[in-house]
Amino acid sequence: MTNDLERTMRMNYLYDFYHSLLTEKQQRYVEMYYLEDLQLTEIAENLDVTRQAVYDNLKRTSELLEHYEKNLSMYKNYLHRVQLLETLKEKLGEVPSDIEKILLELEELD
Repeated sequence: MTNDLERTMRMNYLYDFYHSLLTEKQQRYVEMYYLEDLQLTEIAENLDVTRQAVYDNLKRTSELLEHYEKNLSMYKNYLHRVQLLETLKEKLGEVPSDIEKILLELEELD
């Protein structure tokens, strides 16, 4: 169960970073499966295709998103930035409001 949840969360993040590199069709499949949580059968019915076509498209698109991540590392870098910001906040402790405002702006960049 945890692996499914982790996989879904990862795909959602990868989609957030790389969706503009996908075709509209690929975007729709990913949105329906990962964001709207529809089953393969439901997607097949909605798009008037076979369940196998949905599975194949999602598999190829997931592999493509992983390929983009392997080459561009946007998600990996995002996770690293989040970790660094948390560490910085812990080290700084109580900070003046102007510094806190800067930290919040840095968080919102992602």
